[in-house]
Amino acid sequence: MLATGAYALLGVFVCLNYWVDVQHRVSSHLPTDHSWFEWLFAHGAYSVRHLENPLFTARQNAPDGVNMMANTSLLGVTLPLAPLTMLLGPQVMYALYLGGALAATAGTSYWLLSRHLVRSRAAAFVGGGFLGFAPGIVHHANGQPNFVSNFLLPLIVVRVLRLGEPGRWWRNGLALGVLVAYQIFINEEMLLLTALACLVVVAAYAAQRPRAAWARAGTFLAAGGVGGGLALLLAAYPIWFQFNGPQSYRGLQGGVFHNWGEDLAAVVTFARDTVAGDEAVERTIGLTEQNTWFGWPLVLVALVALALLVRRSLTARIIAVLVVVFGVAAIGPKVRFNGVETGVDGPWAYVPDDLPLVEMMMPTRLSLVVAAAVGVLLALAWDALSGGGRPPVPAPRTAPDAGPAAPRAARRPRWLRPVGYAALTLALLPLVPRPLPAQQIDPPPHFITAGGWRPYVPAGRTLVPVPIPSNVHGLPTLRWSALTGQEFPIPGGYFIGPNEQGEGVFGAPNRPTSTLIYATMDADRVPPLTAEHRRQAVEDLRFWKASVVVLGANPRERALRELMTALLGPPQRVDDVWLWDVRDRA
Repeated sequence: MLATGAYALLGVFVCLNYWVDVQHRVSSHLPTDHSWFEWLFAHGAYSVRHLENPLFTARQNAPDGVNMMANTSLLGVTLPLAPLTMLLGPQVMYALYLGGALAATAGTSYWLLSRHLVRSRAAAFVGGGFLGFAPGIVHHANGQPNFVSNFLLPLIVVRVLRLGEPGRWWRNGLALGVLVAYQIFINEEMLLLTALACLVVVAAYAAQRPRAAWARAGTFLAAGGVGGGLALLLAAYPIWFQFNGPQSYRGLQGGVFHNWGEDLAAVVTFARDTVAGDEAVERTIGLTEQNTWFGWPLVLVALVALALLVRRSLTARIIAVLVVVFGVAAIGPKVRFNGVETGVDGPWAYVPDDLPLVEMMMPTRLSLVVAAAVGVLLALAWDALSGGGRPPVPAPRTAPDAGPAAPRAARRPRWLRPVGYAALTLALLPLVPRPLPAQQIDPPPHFITAGGWRPYVPAGRTLVPVPIPSNVHGLPTLRWSALTGQEFPIPGGYFIGPNEQGEGVFGAPNRPTSTLIYATMDADRVPPLTAEHRRQAVEDLRFWKASVVVLGANPRERALRELMTALLGPPQRVDDVWLWDVRDRA
């Protein structure tokens, strides 16, 4: 309870800048992602309130809609938390959940370590804290709560390690199947990374303990079959819907993620959102996600710990294998060093862009497995220094190892424990996270929040906000939908959907009118217009099934109002918005 309470306080601290003005603040680094996940909480509440299929929505990208299983929909969270979202609103729910997910991941990691790998509670606390708040995890907390929602992964790992337990194959298989099926609705990519890591762990264990592995192979495979069969049964329809349902797609256009490898210099660099971090470094090596960014003290301490533990700890040897395999795999198609792409091929240069399961993976995210391995290593090192502390809760008989054997105090120099504790502490202190940076955002127009739009938007019609939401423009107008409970559908949006070739692209394909709007915003002036532009505007309004076009306060408001007036005629001033009633034209 003390460990969980400490993690919860740290989760609140990380989100502190949001809580200063939770209704009007979003991530400074990924504001559109932040707004997307607020919209997702609203989607979960809308689906529950209206008893609609949560796997698909027509409230964004009208009239085509969005395949929610083919996007980072976080349904395993937004649906059960729907009552709280209805009560508190998506902004509060986002900030509350983000800190809670960080703390919950640290908590389940602490449980795994304290019950199955180390004897010292302090060691489990240190390792659990790193697993929940590692630099790479905190980096993703900037607008991507799906990548900090890892609280089921330690439970899945434990169940995998227990699959060979004699006499419990049925129960262990069922438990694993339920956990895997639920994780599919939280983050499939993290589940894939965990599966790959478990595969390497099992292979490394079998290579070092072949007789023990062979003796348990039958039970392990039987339990694994039960777990896989149950997971497939529970998730079969959603997975089918993801790849075959409306607005599904195959891969991303141009394999945009495939080239994102980890910079070798990033491993020894302090992450931006830690107390030792510096935003200036992003101009050199920060071109990809900060998934390792351990800082040189931790890298040095980790290497020393591995050198000391690897000879007498099976777990440490498996950690070494994980670090090497996933550290190398995270390099990507070309080796990058200190922001410069070298001419040396990385491992992904030999991986086809369209390989199933990995076609949408970012190589750099494989280094999240390295971060998890380092967290376990920190716990093992602290536990070895403490001499094991109290006797552990009995570990499962199929766990790879219960950690390094506690060295006898008489054979250990007196200076080793204080020096070891000091080294670990000094390596971790620079990585303590800072509150995530947040920026102020204007509230939606009163016309929107007070329901002034209702007389203008009958059932089956859409409200067209200007600018139309996209992955580049229209962050405030996307929030109009989220903060009104998605009561009106909107065209465009922030999502991944298919292009004409069936490949995934970000956002809706631009219509002529949306292209004109974005060009006007970029130039802050209206381009030359023709009768064809006006004809296309009416055609686009019909395609969107528009009933009203709404322009609220915007830095480009003057130019946008001039554009829409030239296309649609003079607007009305209603409350605090400019409004074009187009029901007679669309």
